[in-house]
Amino acid sequence: MIKLAIISSFLIAFGIGSNDASNALGISIGAGIIRFKKAVFLFGILVFTGVLLNGDKVMKTVGKNLIEASPFIISLALIISSFLILLSNWKKLPLSTHQVIIGSLIGSGFALNHSVNFVSLVKIFISWIISPFIACILGFFLYILAEKLISKIPFFEVEKLLRSFLLLSASLISYNTGANELATVLGPIVYIKIPINIILLYFLASFFIFLGAITMSYRVIETVGKGIIPLDPFSGFIAQFSAGICIFLFTLFGMPVSTTYCIIGALSGVGITKGLQTIKLNLIKRIAINWLLTLLSAFTISFLFTKLILIF
Repeated sequence: MIKLAIISSFLIAFGIGSNDASNALGISIGAGIIRFKKAVFLFGILVFTGVLLNGDKVMKTVGKNLIEASPFIISLALIISSFLILLSNWKKLPLSTHQVIIGSLIGSGFALNHSVNFVSLVKIFISWIISPFIACILGFFLYILAEKLISKIPFFEVEKLLRSFLLLSASLISYNTGANELATVLGPIVYIKIPINIILLYFLASFFIFLGAITMSYRVIETVGKGIIPLDPFSGFIAQFSAGICIFLFTLFGMPVSTTYCIIGALSGVGITKGLQTIKLNLIKRIAINWLLTLLSAFTISFLFTKLILIF
């Protein structure tokens, strides 16, 4: 079961790459700042750096504080999670890796009557709800502030600075993908004390994220990079930087928040400054429905599968 849990973590890492690379790369590619392959290589390196340097607090929240985990629960939850993430990617809809994984863990835990720390669970739920709104508020006010500042700088200098800043903000999101997203996957694995070198585990999981990004992420990148609001380098930088700040703050508190929904929240905040008509509200609605259905599906499928396996 431990080997199956490790394989499952690599499957979900591949799913993160296929889905969540869009959070880091979609805006830069959509704004024409960097080519796809070069962006993916940068993404992979920073994911590994993030989980290595800042992943410990989120790992503790998910792997130790949330549920009385076992190799069986972890293996089943991660297999179900990877299936749902890859399915959502195929539909070209971004989703939250955290919600899928935690929903699956709780579903299996309930089915096996394992103890669940409801205080930690409530904290995570609250973080999921407020983080996109904080990113939206940051995006709105940072856009207004930055717009006033750049109005005093010559146009050509602004364009050059923005290209650099956009890559910097993409790097911050990439780093957070390791420190928060990948840490959510590896937390349960690390805390069941698997017989593998931890740094090697981080490296292999990061490599599978890279594989997912290089082979499948272009589908969701198209949605996030071009599908929510019309993007230019300035708008892209503000949205990505706002989301990056928001995610990093929650990471410091050990809360596994969704990079996907922080990016969408920040994009919406930037869009509001230009008028609500610039935001594709129907797409936001579809993503919100997908958010709810994914969480419920992950919990239900994991609960039912666990019960079914116990019967046989």
